[in-house]
Amino acid sequence: MEHGSSTQALRKDKALEQLHWSTNRHGEWPEMRVFAFDHRIQLEDMAEECGASAEKLAVFKELCLKAALDVANNSPGHGILCDSRIGRSALYKAAGTGLWIGRPTEWPGSRPLTLEPELGEDMGGFTEWPAEHVVKVLCFYHPDDDDALKTDQEATLKRLFAAARRNRLEFLMEVVSSKHGETDDMSAARVIERLYEIGIYPDWWKLEPLVSEAAWANVSAAIERNDSHTRGIVVLGLDAPEEELVASFRTAAGFPLVKGFAVGRSIFADSARAWLSGSISDDEAMVEMTEKYRRFCRHWDDARQQAKQHTNDEAV
Repeated sequence: MEHGSSTQALRKDKALEQLHWSTNRHGEWPEMRVFAFDHRIQLEDMAEECGASAEKLAVFKELCLKAALDVANNSPGHGILCDSRIGRSALYKAAGTGLWIGRPTEWPGSRPLTLEPELGEDMGGFTEWPAEHVVKVLCFYHPDDDDALKTDQEATLKRLFAAARRNRLEFLMEVVSSKHGETDDMSAARVIERLYEIGIYPDWWKLEPLVSEAAWANVSAAIERNDSHTRGIVVLGLDAPEEELVASFRTAAGFPLVKGFAVGRSIFADSARAWLSGSISDDEAMVEMTEKYRRFCRHWDDARQQAKQHTNDEAV
């Protein structure tokens, strides 16, 4: 009984802390159309396949940034995910542009989760981060993982979240479960509940493109039950074909907590391979990515408009 009471007290304290934090954040992001090019391993593999030097990848990420800025055209609701290892120059050039900026902290592909060495054992690297940068972490977490793996990954996530808050940086929690087991309409919601239980209150959730309305309803309920002041959810791409992502947008757009998307390889992969092999120029690569990113923005906006229209029709 005492343990249960202490757990409830801890969750209440965390909820109050989150309320104070969330009501003092700066800026509003009712829509999120994010071009994600924080990929490292995938681009390094492409460079090796194409016989290109690793140094060229930094230049490519600057082309990605130019495409993002071209589409945004100083209008709100656009952003990027970019790393500071390969994409450092692009990250610096994004400062002050009005783009939402997310920055990864996970060591790519790690499971159990490990972090980029630049953060340091004590997370001291965060002291050098601009306040506008959002801490993003991808964790391959399945609700049925064994206890040892869960304990390991949760310890890293708690340490990271505490350090982000200590440095007054917003936090984006990306969860991918489907790579490591079967999933159903409750899988994502179960992970979300568990992360809140251990004291992690992300400003943003980045989730897989769930295919059913029931799954999105369960996710929305889990988040709203624990944190009514969250900024919301963005849908990730997982390199899915465009038509699959469009279908997932249509399902997700009916849920107000879903603010938009964060898509990467579906936008840049073909251009990256062609550019790294020397088949297309800088301008051609940028035009290709600009067109694809703009198309995804249009897909999301159309999906949201259709969802609003459907809601209005039902209300009549």
